[in-house]
Amino acid sequence: MKNTFKEISTKELLNQINHTETKIIDVRPVDAYNGWQLRNEKRGGHIKGAKSLPAKWAKYLEWIEIVRSKRILPEHKLIIYGYDSENIEQVANLFDRAGYKDINIYLHFIDEWSADDDLPMEQLKRYHQLVSSDWLHTLISGEKPSHYYGKNYVICHAHYRNRGDYDKGHIPGAVNLDTLWLESSETWNRHTPDIIKKTLLKLGISCDTTVILYGRFSFPKKEDPFPGSSAGQLGAMRCGAIMMYAGVKDVKVLNGGLQSWEDDGYTTVTEETKPIPADDFGLDIPAHPEIMIDTPKAKELLKSPTGDLVCVRSWSEYIGEVSGYNYIDKRGRIPGAVFGNCGSDAYHMENYRNLDHTTREYHEIEKLWEEVNITPDKHLAFYCGTGWRGSEAFFNAWLMGYPKVSVYDGGWFEWSNDPKNPTETGIPL
Repeated sequence: MKNTFKEISTKELLNQINHTETKIIDVRPVDAYNGWQLRNEKRGGHIKGAKSLPAKWAKYLEWIEIVRSKRILPEHKLIIYGYDSENIEQVANLFDRAGYKDINIYLHFIDEWSADDDLPMEQLKRYHQLVSSDWLHTLISGEKPSHYYGKNYVICHAHYRNRGDYDKGHIPGAVNLDTLWLESSETWNRHTPDIIKKTLLKLGISCDTTVILYGRFSFPKKEDPFPGSSAGQLGAMRCGAIMMYAGVKDVKVLNGGLQSWEDDGYTTVTEETKPIPADDFGLDIPAHPEIMIDTPKAKELLKSPTGDLVCVRSWSEYIGEVSGYNYIDKRGRIPGAVFGNCGSDAYHMENYRNLDHTTREYHEIEKLWEEVNITPDKHLAFYCGTGWRGSEAFFNAWLMGYPKVSVYDGGWFEWSNDPKNPTETGIPL
């Protein structure tokens, strides 16, 4: 028997919006939640205070665990909205089967809520730098998607020393990008400005090029000789941060990487796309040196009341149970660094991503940070072992519009290699 859920009006929803026992649930794609106007609604973003729970996730066995992680409990009043009544009712039925009692649906997001400038909405500040597979498909089909203003673009399939990852299937038109072309295999820091410039020009990238980066997530294992070879989306974030440092003005990341492209039914190709080299980058590199800081500046931040060094590593790395890498012997943490908890290990970012590898609801990341006093009024420098996880956390903060964010490029690798630098292990007091 099909359930008939109570349909509420815009006025009723507005009256409920500030009630702590009411949970507003947005079942649209994460990209719509972030700000993209996928159905030509007047305003992009989501109803203020709404939680993101895309109908797409209904297929996951872990669905109820996702719900609980978002602190949506059976005693709450639920108001579910989206683009289509079918998706709204699909999610409502899941809640009903899970034992939730007070389930309501709202069907007027486009024609009433987003259309009324007086009704409260929120959006990810720089949502247009985190693009969907539909956006990218529109671009490569020769059309001009929203927030694309340039005449030239380059799509980069990022990987670490794993050309075969590109060869077995990539997005049409994407060029091959090895992370080692932008960072050193000896220090794991960014390359010199001269090498970065040569790499970007070889890829056909100038400061005015729109660059879209993505990678493939292939379930890296710590015991593999090169686990990073299976963490391509992390590598894409790392390359993006270095390109921003260099001065590329429009760096975009495909939300969810190659998995999103394939989940949305788009095909990959195996034919290589050879880049057309650029003649001139157009700016002196680095145009934004503040994006990457080194050890002296990291030490200044540790002493500063207006700055924080944020450790984006796993708990076992932070307390010194493991180093996190097969090429780093020293275990522990930088004294005074704030724990920014990436997830399970050096090659995963579960606390910053959804199950489909799209970027986690930004309100949740912000709350995770606020709980340890990582706030946007400070200069925040994110670090990990060698820069990859730190770059992803940096990118999240930048997307949220945090005004002063950096990557501590040397990270634990550089810090721990200098015996003069203090280290700590164990659970902080």
